[in-house]
This record gives sequence, structure tokens and C-alpha cells, in this order.
Amino acid sequence: MANTLTGLVPTLYNALDVVSRELVGFIPAVTSDMTYDRAAVGQTVMSPVVPAATASDITPAVTPPDDGDQVIGNVPMTITKARRVPIRWNGEEKRGLDNNGASYNVILSNQIQQGMRTLVNEIEADLAALHVKASRAYGTSGTAPFATANDLSDTAGALRILEENGAQGLDFQMVLGSDAMFNMRGKQSGLFHVNEAGREDMLRNGITDRLQGLALRQSAAIKRHTAGTGASSTTDTTGYAVGATVITLASAGTGTILAGDVVAFAGDANKYVVVAGDADVSGGGTITLAAPGLRQAIPAAATAITLSVTGNRNMFFARSAIALATRAPALPEQGDSAVDRMIVTDPLTGLSFEVSMYAQYRQMQYEIALAWGCASVKSEHIGLLLG
Repeated sequence: MANTLTGLVPTLYNALDVVSRELVGFIPAVTSDMTYDRAAVGQTVMSPVVPAATASDITPAVTPPDDGDQVIGNVPMTITKARRVPIRWNGEEKRGLDNNGASYNVILSNQIQQGMRTLVNEIEADLAALHVKASRAYGTSGTAPFATANDLSDTAGALRILEENGAQGLDFQMVLGSDAMFNMRGKQSGLFHVNEAGREDMLRNGITDRLQGLALRQSAAIKRHTAGTGASSTTDTTGYAVGATVITLASAGTGTILAGDVVAFAGDANKYVVVAGDADVSGGGTITLAAPGLRQAIPAAATAITLSVTGNRNMFFARSAIALATRAPALPEQGDSAVDRMIVTDPLTGLSFEVSMYAQYRQMQYEIALAWGCASVKSEHIGLLLG
């Protein structure tokens, strides 16, 4: 198949398209390893997780106590995708452009930029999809955050969750969708008062910086989670202590509670993210909450469960809680039929792509490629800002 250049060949012009780029807030906010060459696509590499320590009394004795063993957990990291974007030109197409004053090199450059854009957006979407791995949530689903003028309780609530979950002294990030960022810029006027904010970046340039310890970022890939249909469901009468994660339901109510849903229990202001749901709450199954589990005990009585409605999943997290691994796609030791190959770094995201050139019969194919995987390394250090 030849390229469709009908609109370009007869026209004397210099291609000067500015390639659009979507906002990517997750990629620069997470921990990145761009030399992750240990794993093949589909192969799992374990990242060790050390459990909490246990203290004991000091008791003098002839020998030290026979203890200290621990079970070291792990979090799997998998290179899940190896993706490519092809671009092909034949000799007649290039000659037609060059003879009529159009710039083949500029067009090719923009095609390569579009290829990078496509892969970047896929990676950003994969990172945003990790919202189902969060621990707890703050805000009201269906209502964009920061809607109340001069009220920063949304960032304060996010910071509280991270601190309560033990993410102390880490690099905190908050990635917002366009609705939340609109409210931030339009209704939080205190951020624009130079005498209050201490700088004019927000007022003059619209630049967002750290707010209450959270680095503010914006992403076009923020997910909109469709909530389950569960209604009138309750817990059983067992009662559950602080830290419990598996909650048994009574045979009550109707509908579903899905992984990624946000639930609250009567008498408890906290909102919990569900990691394993129940396809029919009327059957009295179980749901599993993300670690660290309940912040407040559930009494030994049927306790009503409230399910947050469908809404956007803005995210806040410690940088170390989410990992992104990228590398060039693997080649056999003998190489392949490419006549040239180089690594090109996208200046917007810092991601490095492999650009290859394959000589074909009277035509040339270019390929932009990357392999990647992402994972929630520490769910306790990830939260949702509902919107």
C-alpha cells in the first residue's frame, strides 16, 4: 500500500505541522527504570517486599534468642507489552514531494513524533489503570475535586491518607484530570495571590508546583471507573478488627461490588478500595479491601455498605509506590534485517524509543518501538482522589 499524498504532491509548501501531545502526568511521577533488560515479554521478575518488624523484650541469657526469621514477600513486575508504530515510504512518493517543494524530512520527522505520541499515550493509560491498586480514597465520586472556593481539603485529605498509611518522608505526587485542574486554577484563588502564595508562577504562567507536599501534575489519561451496581448490602454480624481486609457480606441487597470500587461502612468516614469484589451481594459472599485494611473496627452487627458512584479516579501516591520499566524490544544475537537502528529520547517524557530502518523492495520502512511494563509496588502508598 502506498501513502496517500494526493493533497501534498501538487502543493508547493513546507510541512510545518505541530504534533499535538496529550498531557502526561503519570510517566514523570512514577519510579522509572529505562534499562530493564532482565525480563522477556511475559516473564515475571519479583521485587522483594520486607514485612513489618516485631519487637520483643530484652531478657539476659547465656545465648541470644533463637528468633529473627522473616518471610520476605514480593511484588511481581512483568514486561507486558512490546509495541511498534510503522512508517513506510517508497521512492516515487519521496521524489514526488521533493520535486514539488514539499519537505519529506519534515513530514517524516512529524510521523516519528506521532509514533512516539501513540506509544507514550499507551504507557500513560497503563499507569492510570493502576487506580484499582490504590488503598483508600478521598472526596466524592461524580464531583470534581477543589470545587469549593479557597478550600484545599482535597489535598489535605490525600496527604492524611498517605501519612496514616506510613508513607513518611517520601516524594508525594498527585495526578489530576482536566476537571480537577480546572477547579484548582479557577477556584483556589489563594494560590494566585502572590502575597499569599509567595510566587507568581500560578498567576502569570499557570504553573502548578508542590501543594501541601504533593507535586501537582495533570494527565489526559485519568480513568473513569464504572462502579458496580451493589445496593442495600451489609456485612455479616461477625465484627471485624482494625486492619482486617476480608469482609464477609450478609445475604442482603442486590447487584455487584467490583474490583476498583470504593466502599464505606456505616459509622466509618474512611473510604476503602476493593481489590476483590462479589458478583452478587445477595448471595452473602466476601469482598477484599486493599492493604492496610480497615482503619476503624466494624461492630458485631450487620453494618450497611455504601458504594461510591461512577466517577473519575484522580490519583495521589509516593513516587516509589508505582514502577515503570521500559527497554528496547529484544533482538536475536544475530540481529535482524534492519539496515540502521538508533535510540531516540522523547524530550517531553524522557522515554527512549528504538527507531529502526528496514530496507524493502524500492521502499523503506521505519519503526518506532518500545517494550514496557508497570506495577503497583506498594499499594498502601497509593490513594484515589475521587471526582
